[in-house]
Amino acid sequence: MKAAKEEARAKRKEKVVSKATKAFLRYLSDSDFRLLHDSIAQMFADALKQDLENLSARQFRNISLAAKWCPSLDSSYDKATLICESIARRVFPKESDPEYEKIEDAHYAYRVRDRLRKQVLVPLRRAIKLPEVYMSARQWRNLPYDRVPSVAMKNYKGHFVKHDGKRFNKYLEDVAQGKVKIAAGALLPHEIIADLKSSSDGGKVAELQWARMVEDMAKIGKLNDCIAVCDVSGSMFGEPMEVCVALGLLISELSEEPWKGKVITFHQDPRLNVVEGKSLLEKTEFIRKMDWGGSTDFQKVFDRILEAAVENGASEEQMVRKVFVFSDMEFNMASGHYHYGNYGYGSRDENYSEEDGGGRVDGEEEEEEQRPVEGWETDYEAIQRKFKEKGFSRVPEIVFWNLRDSSATPVKATQSGVALVSGYSKNLVKLFMEEGAIADPVSIMHKAIEGELYQRLVVCD
Repeated sequence: MKAAKEEARAKRKEKVVSKATKAFLRYLSDSDFRLLHDSIAQMFADALKQDLENLSARQFRNISLAAKWCPSLDSSYDKATLICESIARRVFPKESDPEYEKIEDAHYAYRVRDRLRKQVLVPLRRAIKLPEVYMSARQWRNLPYDRVPSVAMKNYKGHFVKHDGKRFNKYLEDVAQGKVKIAAGALLPHEIIADLKSSSDGGKVAELQWARMVEDMAKIGKLNDCIAVCDVSGSMFGEPMEVCVALGLLISELSEEPWKGKVITFHQDPRLNVVEGKSLLEKTEFIRKMDWGGSTDFQKVFDRILEAAVENGASEEQMVRKVFVFSDMEFNMASGHYHYGNYGYGSRDENYSEEDGGGRVDGEEEEEEQRPVEGWETDYEAIQRKFKEKGFSRVPEIVFWNLRDSSATPVKATQSGVALVSGYSKNLVKLFMEEGAIADPVSIMHKAIEGELYQRLVVCD
């Protein structure tokens, strides 16, 4: 047994040495990597030295998050890049202490790495009240829950319940009563609901983070005149389903009357449903279990919207501005104007052939390619006419978002009254949350590079 442990320890050490050697050789041979490595090390060193000055002057509000994001010594990042040694050498250069000139370089590196840990990272992390500092020291009773970031709260809530359950539950009660706040800003909607069923705290944290997110989003007022059509079919398993359910519920809670608390089913005979349930789990489960079909009839979707608007006496200003459709299908398939590959649920076309496995009959390809666009154009004209007859000059725009196409670059294309969004990424969801819409690819690029950090870059042609 002892021999096996020694062998395992030796293998781990060998692996660490191998990583360090690889990183060192790359630093020597790859000028691009060396430039990046040195720039990052200097950036951290400058920020940490400034933060130490602010800490000494007790100017706690001016302390940055450099200590939070600086890799910890002997972490996987440090072992793969040796970045902590580079940072330590810059924070404590040889000329900063006469003793360093007298010792070997390897011993100097060991000394400054140890100082980086004890004299820089630990006190700064304690000053900004990182939960990991209290957790590693087992100081659970001193952990300030109101300072825990949203992602850390989501990841560590099980530990809080286990080691400090009484005080943690009291904190959650205070949040529910509005006495203190809980962070939610760094989490996306589907990340909040992801572990509702398996949560060790019974979903309390997710419930409160969701409420905080809705409160913050309501102040922005970007999604208060929208409604969602949610495809919860079997093919929407995994992350697309989570995103669909979360965004559908979010839009329903942000919308103003008469659309508040409502979603539309993705079905040949769509219905305007009132989301049922008191808890976040009950609401998400209601959406997951809604009726679904292999396609949806968009004329009927707009019929349901128009009926609800007339029934509730909605004005032009209260009419839905955008209809978000969350699915894993292409628009032409989902709208029922393209029957092939339609999960087998749509009606078959007269050119359907059993002998060739359900493909097109020879000679029909070009005609079939034209039919989807023409079919939607006809539908859209009918929708416009119906809205005009009821006194509404503006027809809501459809934003059809194919969430399954994760391998493609997110692209927005447009037909009459429809914005087609293909692709899924966290950044795209974040942009949707911030803007209440999906911009075209060029606008997305401009938004990404318009920050201050990019202003110092020069394009050389």
